[in-house]
Amino acid sequence: MFQNTLNMNATQAKTIESAQAIAQLAVQSAEQIAEINYDAAKEVVTAAQAKSAKLTQLKDPKAALEMFDAESAKEVAAQVIVYQNKVTKVLRKSSKEVTVMIDSAIDDSQADLIKFVKEATAQAPAGSEAFVSAFNTAFDATLKSFEQVRATSNDAYVNFEKSVDAAMSSFQGQVAPATKSRKQIAA
Repeated sequence: MFQNTLNMNATQAKTIESAQAIAQLAVQSAEQIAEINYDAAKEVVTAAQAKSAKLTQLKDPKAALEMFDAESAKEVAAQVIVYQNKVTKVLRKSSKEVTVMIDSAIDDSQADLIKFVKEATAQAPAGSEAFVSAFNTAFDATLKSFEQVRATSNDAYVNFEKSVDAAMSSFQGQVAPATKSRKQIAA
């Protein structure tokens, strides 16, 4: 009995460690994304200041329109795509790490439960075979639910990847028509 209590305490400690690791990963990802956002904002402000300085020096309105040509739009679109790729890379990495942590936690939990059940059923009194058999059947069902959690976690990761890919594809699909329409306006 005392050994089982120690095992349960160890399992709870592992669970807390896993939760802390996932929280730490979330904080690191947020910091990385904040850094990317800061760098992007800095670049936008610098570019806007440079354009504003040029714009205030222009005398001809046509020259002002030429500053915002199709090439400028392409540059901005390329910068946005680079920004999105950086953010996506951080999110993908974090998501993959969380999936690995979840798989590891599931494996550890399964191993701990299997050990606990083996120890508990080994100490079962004589004549309790029917109870032990029923308990093992219920326990096997519980182990299957761990596999369902694992499958759901992996499916969530795959769906996340697909949504990121779709969002990136959608955005990049919108950039090309916007660049073409700018060329038409400039012409």
